Order: sequence, then structure tokens, then C-alpha cells
Amino acid sequence: MSRQARLEPGDFWQPDFEYEHRPDGTILMRQKGDLPPHDEVLAAYLDHWADTAPDRTWLARRENGGDWREISYVEARDMARRIGGSLLALGLGPDRPLLILSENSLEHALLGAACFYTGIPYAAVSPAYSLVSTDHGKLKGIAATLTPGALYGDDGNAFGPAFSAIAAEGRHVITKTNTPAGGLTFDALLSGDPTAADAARAKLTPETTVKYLFTSGSTGSPKAVINTNRMICAMEAMVADCYRFLRKAPPVVLDWAPWNHTAAGNKVSYLVLTNGGTYYIDDGRPIPGKFDETVRNLREIACTWYFNVPVGWDMLIDELERDAALAETFFSRLGMMFYAGAGMAQHTWDRLRALAHKVTGHEVLLATGLGSTETAPFALACTEVQEKSGNIGVPSLGLTLKLVPDGGKLEARLKGPTITPGYLGDPEKTAEAFDEEGFYKLGDALKPADPDDFARGFYFDGRLAENFKLRTGTWVTVGAVRAALVDAMDGLIRDAVITGEDEDQLGALLLLSEQAKKMPEAERTAALTERLAAAAKAATGSAARVKRALILPHDPQFDRGEVTEKGSLNQRALRTNYAGLIDALHAGTEGVIEV
Repeated sequence: MSRQARLEPGDFWQPDFEYEHRPDGTILMRQKGDLPPHDEVLAAYLDHWADTAPDRTWLARRENGGDWREISYVEARDMARRIGGSLLALGLGPDRPLLILSENSLEHALLGAACFYTGIPYAAVSPAYSLVSTDHGKLKGIAATLTPGALYGDDGNAFGPAFSAIAAEGRHVITKTNTPAGGLTFDALLSGDPTAADAARAKLTPETTVKYLFTSGSTGSPKAVINTNRMICAMEAMVADCYRFLRKAPPVVLDWAPWNHTAAGNKVSYLVLTNGGTYYIDDGRPIPGKFDETVRNLREIACTWYFNVPVGWDMLIDELERDAALAETFFSRLGMMFYAGAGMAQHTWDRLRALAHKVTGHEVLLATGLGSTETAPFALACTEVQEKSGNIGVPSLGLTLKLVPDGGKLEARLKGPTITPGYLGDPEKTAEAFDEEGFYKLGDALKPADPDDFARGFYFDGRLAENFKLRTGTWVTVGAVRAALVDAMDGLIRDAVITGEDEDQLGALLLLSEQAKKMPEAERTAALTERLAAAAKAATGSAARVKRALILPHDPQFDRGEVTEKGSLNQRALRTNYAGLIDALHAGTEGVIEV
């Protein structure tokens, strides 16, 4: 396997910025120049690669755990046209979208392609809403918002209760297997009229809605974020401007992250499509019992771009350090390593950089960024090599970042072609999401890496809705405190819920790592106490010093809004759901680890 050449500075952007400083302390920051011309409907990219690289693999997945089943670009277009013709014949369209209930699959991807090729909006939602939820409450809310014309779930038996929960007259049910009475099989869709799809394709515009992506709904019903062709195509033009090495060779990606989330469903999947690359669906997950499948796949697939959440990188670095052949394959063509969803522990960061340099002989960029479902999601990105984790970078070409002073912090807002026009059927929430100048309010605070040079990037400074005050009136930046604590506990915890609102000092509910769960209780308590004490000693000020902790008695529950599909914790929901335990923590009851 040939080694990819060392990446050169020109393989990443080298942005130049212009600024506006206002009397109230607000700062506007924008890259000089405009996005280069690019196609503004996704169907144009499928057509382009089907015409110019027809036999190249677009998508692949193992069949029943065996060999890879591959779909080429020309096959994908043909199937998308036929499926699109069938969906149009069923009466689907702008007011009757497709709702996909099941996880990533070849069928899921082809349905999505058929929809964006014909202008039928679609929405992929978390399978947990169907398979984990007991009351299907969020799924019912989603169906009420969307009024879908058809539902897809891969297994009619598994998704039967969910289908029943949102059944409606004229609402078609489509499955791959175990199709219920009156339902349609996925294979039956392949007999549709492709000329009908072609006619619909000719009517697409940049404003045509591609999909609706739902927010987590942790504080109520999920909101349907409108994603247009213009948004998504402009976002991928920003990605291509930032990560210019993608133009050197078609990207190769192996990814497990769910397509109902914007990171994989938009950024990564369309990164592959717009650049004519290949996407391998990873049926592994960064959890015990499923991670072996990811490792198996990485032994075969040498990626040019690799994404994971921090807990996934924690697990992967152990495997890479243990297996030289795996590491050799992993780094053989890798252009960069990317993490998102939560902060990465510094020890994991250091080990990844060291191993990458050992295997390749040079630096392999390890980076993150910042965005949201409402920003398509690519917004800020870091491409400078960093000595520590956490720098989310600078705003992308074509976006304006607005930093508004708020209680000693800088609140981030964004404007540009990648920002959603709003939430389907919710004009009130849409109005609340934007300020008087039309900037989308991210709800995040940012801290400059260098207060004298914003071009050096920013650090996440907490969700404004997550932060709270101690009894002294001092604001606590939850995100920063949590990241520092996880790092200081040196692998004993996966995450932490920071507590202490209206209290004299901070506390934490600890989510133990698998390593810590296996330790004898007395040994574990001693280790946690020692590291908590060291972390408290190193912290500066009461708003950063965690002095007491309890172990979370249960893993966070998705159905209770406590955790996202990516594994990041909802601090507000957990503090609400464990209010009694938090009271006990700060009262100093038995079992509290205190320093």
C-alpha cells in the first residue's frame, strides 16, 4: 500500500480576515473573498460523477457481516431515478415527505438520493425514537410536524410498533424485510418510472428542500430544521475550500455515525458525494461489544479522512498502539483526523499525535470544529497543528461570525448561505433563533485562543443555556470545567455532569469508564479521590474547582433526553433528572467523594 505524500500547507486554507469593531463591544469577523462557483443542487453532483466516473464505488456495506456490497455512481443514479419515480407515484412531494426510521444502510442512502434527485423532502430520525422509546412520544410529534406520505423501516417486525404509533390514512409503509400487510417492499420501488424522476429533477432549484433534520428535543418536541440544496452545497464548498487535500484524490471514508445527525448525514456523506469519493458504512460502534467490527473494517479500509467522537478515539488509540499492522494501514493514506461531539482528553490527543508521527514520520492534522444542525453543519474549523485539544478554529469562507458580549463572555452568531431558513411549521421558534440583523444565534460562547489575534482560533466557552452561577454570583462555564475534569481523571471517567447551581462549590456526577467499572470498589474510590484532589489543586478559582463527586448510578438514557446519539451528555437534562442525587451530593451524604 503506497504512502500518501506529506500534506503541504496548500492542502489546507490559509485564511485572511477582515473585522468590524462596534462601540458596544460586538465584533464581526469574516474571511476576505467569496466562495468559488459551485453546483447548487445535490443532484448535479450525482449526475457529474455518474457521467465522469461511472464505475467508481459511491457506497459500500458488508452484507450480513461478510463481503462488501458496493454501489457505483452510475448504479446509484439509476436506482435513485427508479425509486424516485415510485415515490412520486405514491404521491410524495413537498407536502408529503418521506420519513426514515431506521439506521444507516444502502437502502437508506438510496432513498435519500432518490428524494434529493426528485425534490421530495425526507427526514431521517433516530432509530431510538422507534426502538427504544416506550411511548413513541417524540416520534408522534415528528410525524405531526412533517405529515409524511411514507415511512421506511428496514425490518417490518422491529419497526411495527412505531409504524402503528404514527399510522395515518394514505401513509405508505416501506420495508426491506418482513413487510406488513398492505406495505411495500424496498425492491418494489426499483420498478418505478425513471422519466418521472427526470422531469422532477429538471424543476429543482437551490431553494428546494432536501431534508429536515431534527434537533435532539431534550427540552421538548424536536424541531425540524429545514435543509435546502443551497445550504448543503454551499457548506460542502466551504469544506472543499478548507480541506483542499480532498481535491487531490477522491476521499475514502469509513463511518458509523448516524445519518439522522447533521455531522454524518450532511457533512461527511455529502463530502464524499460532492468530491466523488467512496463511503464505507461501518456497522461497528464505539461501545463494548461492537467496536471490534470497526477495527475489523479499519484493517481493510485505508481512509483519507477519519471522523469519530472522543470516546471512539479513546478506544481506537488503544488498538492502534497495540497493533502495528493496523496502525500502518490506518495512517497509510490519512489526510486528517477529526473529532466532534464532545471535548477530547489531552492524553488521548497526545497519544494520537505521537503515534501518527511515529508511523508516518510527519504530523497528521488532528482537529475539530464547531457547527450545528442549523448551520448545515460546517461553520468553524481548525487547520493549524495544535499542542492541546479544543481549538475549534475560525469561520469558514462565506460566513460572518458575530461575537456579542454577554456576561463577560462572547456569544457566537453566524450569517451566510449555509444557515437554515428556519424550522418547519414553527415561525415562533424560527424568529427566536435569529437576531435583529438576521444572524443565527448558536447559543455557544467562544473564547479566543489569542485575544490579540482572533485568526488563531477559538475555544468553546460553554453552552449559554448550560452555564450557571454559584451562590457567590460567579458564573460557571460548564463545558470548560467538564473538559478539564475528564482530562484530569486520566481515563477513569468517560464524562461528567457539573453541578453546583446556587451552591458554595462545584460538584460532579461521574460517568465511569469501562476501565474504572472493572476496578475493585475500594481501589476505584481511592483512585478517584486522588485524581479529584489533584484536579482541584490545579484549578484556579471556585468556578473551576470541583471538590465533591458521586458516581452516576445508571448510564444516561436517550429516551429521557440525557444523551445524544453521539454520546454527548445533556447537562441540563441530567441535572434536572438527578436533582435528588445532586442534593445528596452537596449535602455530603454517605458515598460522596470529597476533597
